[in-house]
Amino acid sequence: MKFAVGVVAVVFVAMVALVVARPEDDLVFKYEGDDHTHEQYGEPGNSVQGSYTWTAPDGTVYKVKYIADEKGYRVLESNAIPETHDGVKADGQQGSFSDYDEGTEH
Repeated sequence: MKFAVGVVAVVFVAMVALVVARPEDDLVFKYEGDDHTHEQYGEPGNSVQGSYTWTAPDGTVYKVKYIADEKGYRVLESNAIPETHDGVKADGQQGSFSDYDEGTEH
């Protein structure tokens, strides 16, 4: 009988932990590896936002925050993408491949 009560208690605690740890409703996926993390929120096929990190062999941790929507994939913040020669950082307003007309020079 004590064993059954113990098993029920463990299962109850595990279920409570799952409910408390349950991600937000718009979580598309979340991944954590040894040197990489990635999570994404939103509505796939419509608009998603997310971020990912990775650790380079030299130990540098790189981070990227992005959005992908009707305007394409755009980096909002990152320490992995260099600034332009004018010192402009990625801010999500840099355009996308969908803004580029094939055959025209820019």
